[in-house]
Amino acid sequence: MPPSRSHVRATVEAYLSRHAGERKALEGLLAVLDGTEEPSSRATLPGHLTCSAVVIDRDRRVLHVLHRTTGLLLAPGGHVESGDRTLLAAAVREVCEEAGLRPGDLCLTSQFLDEPMDVDVHDVDANPAKGEPAHQHFDFRFAFYLTVERPPALALQDEEVAGAQWLPYADVRSPTLRAKLLDAEADGLDGRPEPVNASALIHDGVGRYLLHLRDDRVGIWEPWVLALLGGYDNGPLMSQPRGEGML
Repeated sequence: MPPSRSHVRATVEAYLSRHAGERKALEGLLAVLDGTEEPSSRATLPGHLTCSAVVIDRDRRVLHVLHRTTGLLLAPGGHVESGDRTLLAAAVREVCEEAGLRPGDLCLTSQFLDEPMDVDVHDVDANPAKGEPAHQHFDFRFAFYLTVERPPALALQDEEVAGAQWLPYADVRSPTLRAKLLDAEADGLDGRPEPVNASALIHDGVGRYLLHLRDDRVGIWEPWVLALLGGYDNGPLMSQPRGEGML
């Protein structure tokens, strides 16, 4: 099933908490969420959701692909599909399909984690061949770093993608995305992955929490201490926390 309406709404509200000045620009998206039609369906008009992946390399360049249909250089992305449980998952699937990257080639950024760095509204021309009238896309753009030093070889989706380029932040084609990248650069958005700690809060509903006893070996933070399940991981996007509590 596609991302739930509650998931999309929570994502939008989290985004607007950081970008309150964009609420008016997202009125069309909010209206779709207040409606009865599926927000991610291509049939939902006058607009519906799409997702894109902003993939950043160590040289602070962003991957763009040349779409055959529009002739535009864009961040890899597209429509949400029924198997995409979250908006983030849709963005990962799209970049893997269009550019041939693997989920393990990507990791989240500490600045944005699983929240979109940009939500863009843009007009889409009518496509008579597909029976689609002119409409709008509400594009959720998620930032990723590469997990490897140099960009891996791309395997482009030939039927949709005619080429690819890595563009510096200042040359990114979307004005809204370009502005946010340049702003975030000052806060350390440099393409270099950082370790992230995560913990799971598991309780039985009556005030008792599940804890684990930390190992007593080199590199473990606070050995022989009862703590929440979780830990440190600087591996690929799909890795799970290892649970040792390392810092």
